[in-house]
Amino acid sequence: MVMKRMKLTWVLMTGLFVCAGCNTTDRQDEIQLPPLTQHIKEQNLSESPGQFQLKLKHDEKLLHSRDQLSRPLRMSRGVGKVLGNAVHRKITMPSEPVRGIYVSGWVAGSKRRLQTLIDLVDRTDLNAMVIDVKNDYGQLTYRSELPAVHAIEADAHATISDIKGLIQKLKAKNIYVIGRVVAFKDPLYAMKYPNMALQKQSGGVWHDGQGKAWLDPYQKQVRLYNAAIAREAAEIGFDEIQFDYVRFPDNGAKVDSEVAYSEQDGRSKSDIISLFLREARAGIHEAGARVSADVFGLVTSSTNDMGIGQSWRAVSGSVDVISPMTYPSHYSTGMYGVKEPDLNPYQIIRQAMQDAKRRNAIMESSGSQSTASIRPWLQSFTARWVHPHQQYGAEQVNKQIQAAREQGIKEFLLWSSNCKYDYRS
Repeated sequence: MVMKRMKLTWVLMTGLFVCAGCNTTDRQDEIQLPPLTQHIKEQNLSESPGQFQLKLKHDEKLLHSRDQLSRPLRMSRGVGKVLGNAVHRKITMPSEPVRGIYVSGWVAGSKRRLQTLIDLVDRTDLNAMVIDVKNDYGQLTYRSELPAVHAIEADAHATISDIKGLIQKLKAKNIYVIGRVVAFKDPLYAMKYPNMALQKQSGGVWHDGQGKAWLDPYQKQVRLYNAAIAREAAEIGFDEIQFDYVRFPDNGAKVDSEVAYSEQDGRSKSDIISLFLREARAGIHEAGARVSADVFGLVTSSTNDMGIGQSWRAVSGSVDVISPMTYPSHYSTGMYGVKEPDLNPYQIIRQAMQDAKRRNAIMESSGSQSTASIRPWLQSFTARWVHPHQQYGAEQVNKQIQAAREQGIKEFLLWSSNCKYDYRS
């Protein structure tokens, strides 16, 4: 039987190959994608049904069988050369339960502010820092070597001058270093490549209530961009990569009525979030780091994905650590029978951790999925917009930690957007 001539477009990016399109005609269609994919070459596959050629940056040709795609490949930065099956670096597990604080890129880049937080770690039982890699604006906090980052100048305003030196300094103090990657809330990438953003059904880029554009997780290119940044951070030396905003915009029902999602192929929001996390995890693990993900606090008790793609099962089964953002101030009046959640941090965290454990137990009892360890984000800020509210200091923070520990949850992270903490162990 005569085999039809086919063309496949393959994308080479930091060791990941993506089928961007197939064409059964002889017309040379140019696929418009971000510069990340400038290594695109079309090859006829009529010679052998089981093999294809990749034409790389310097016209080096490598022949691979299709089944090799399931095995990870590694790319030498700046060379565009496949070096073969990736060498798996051993993942270093923390020697004790992780007890960390959030550190913004600005603070990490300030010698004085950073030293203040190092001093806090020295005099308490804290032992970890969550440092911005890619922030809520889509900006990287240090200079990247990824062409895709350079193409949109995402690292043009880097605040950390020597990221490797910073990591080495923290590790010398036995501080576990976690890199925070804001995934799909990325107005910079969306501005540069509007076709990668969520689109309005009426046409044009959709914006949230704050006027921010979000990336479309259904776009493979979007997922690969974030996965590449995460893997590079792991290769630089972060012990763990934590994905934040790994979701669709909130107020899901309203968003669904306004947005035209791309390339769903029957996949739900939680399906695509899980797919992204599992895709990214493979490369991050190869680079020797663990993977964690932040989820809304209510995900511990919700029976669905809350319209944002975050179901407990989908996320817990796809990462090493799951971090519900269980800030008491973010719970509505009457949740868990608590009339004023912000005034009762112990009760909120106790109930939330019970729910989280129950979710994992249900998954484990089915035997079909592994589960992530639970490490909650706890409130270390005062929610002045909540009425009534209280000042959150060491007492309120420690009540949350106590509630988690009584449920067997020994790890925690403290969130303060201004990175000022009142904590005493």
